Amino acid sequence: MTDLSRRKLIVTGLAATAGVAGVGVAAHLAQKYGLVPPDHGGLYGSGETLTYASMRLLTKHSLAREFSRSQISKRPLQNEVAPFSEEFKRFWAGKFVDWQLTVDGMVERPTTFSVDQLKSYPSQSQITEVVCEEGWSYIAEWNGVPLSYILNLVGADPQAKYVFYFSIEPDWWESIDMADAMHPQTFLTYGLNGDDLPVGNGGPLRIRLPRQLGYKSVKFLNRLTVTDDVKKFGKGLGSISPEQGYAWYAGI
Repeated sequence: MTDLSRRKLIVTGLAATAGVAGVGVAAHLAQKYGLVPPDHGGLYGSGETLTYASMRLLTKHSLAREFSRSQISKRPLQNEVAPFSEEFKRFWAGKFVDWQLTVDGMVERPTTFSVDQLKSYPSQSQITEVVCEEGWSYIAEWNGVPLSYILNLVGADPQAKYVFYFSIEPDWWESIDMADAMHPQTFLTYGLNGDDLPVGNGGPLRIRLPRQLGYKSVKFLNRLTVTDDVKKFGKGLGSISPEQGYAWYAGI
């Protein structure tokens, strides 16, 4: 049986089980195949599990839609954030010359990168849409280095399951599984529409995941941790989002 046929069989089984015996039983089937999100234990855990399992099987290698330059929004939205910390203000005043991204955890070579170092690596761009759970969206060109390139550079452990990523601003962190971390459209982004990434859009560094809702693309990024254990972080739900009532997996 080919990998594609196996995936179709599992998805069909998930859908049939959910329809006949209920979402809870389908979630058990997903667990059998290791397709369970970190927030599977909550009130809506069975539904989250079914969504994640089905999407991961069907869209693991799919690409988010990319647009033409003529479709770029005239004014990329800069949504509100909490007042900046004094630490962030100091970096901003210094034009982010001293900004650093630390990559640690299950890697052979824990490394700290400056923004200029990240810019020295092969750059890529994508014209994709930011979609917010609140209903707004915009299209922009994002410039950066694929997260997969950095993970390969530091020697991420093949046994790792997740990449956690943190903003310098308090209580702003998320994680993704390795399928999303190694996806070619997952960027460490330092540019927007041909210029440096504005602070209002997450500068100097933001993760960009066009296949998930906007809240997964954390701004002001300063740390990545590669791990196989979500229980080490927060309440063990995979990110701050489910702790605040949102889903860990926010695929679109």
